[in-house]
Amino acid sequence: MIFCMKILMKIEYKKASLGDIVSMQALVLPEVETGIILERTSDEMATNIRSYTLALYQNRIIGFCALHIHSSSLAEIRSLIVSEKFRGNKIGESLINQCIDEGRSLGLQKVLSLTYKQSFFENLGFYEISKESLPEHKIWADCIKCKLFPVCNEVSLIKNL
Repeated sequence: MIFCMKILMKIEYKKASLGDIVSMQALVLPEVETGIILERTSDEMATNIRSYTLALYQNRIIGFCALHIHSSSLAEIRSLIVSEKFRGNKIGESLINQCIDEGRSLGLQKVLSLTYKQSFFENLGFYEISKESLPEHKIWADCIKCKLFPVCNEVSLIKNL
């Protein structure tokens, strides 16, 4: 449990369950519509449900992100979202740190992120890398689904664990 500074509130963090998918999709929908976050079907989310960590306020999902494993040494932070009215309270930072801690406990060596919020991730110890250095299966499995593909302005960042 973490208390946020800007607004005094008790935020709880937990792993997602299958029953959370509909609420998660509703929360992320505005960012999906703009192309900021890739759309994930209910089946895709169900298949990867163990990857997601939720931020809850009064038992309501106000944010989440996923730690998606690419290999025995590399994972990706995906789908980071915090409800607009809760932004600025370090909830996104806490979600990322939850994923980093989980990655360390799994024995990962690096965590990457593709983002439009470069400075946010750099403040958490990530540094920029070229997109060409990303695993090829990442581009073909995910990026090809993006509304903005192939003209992408996302920045590739990585953090050593």
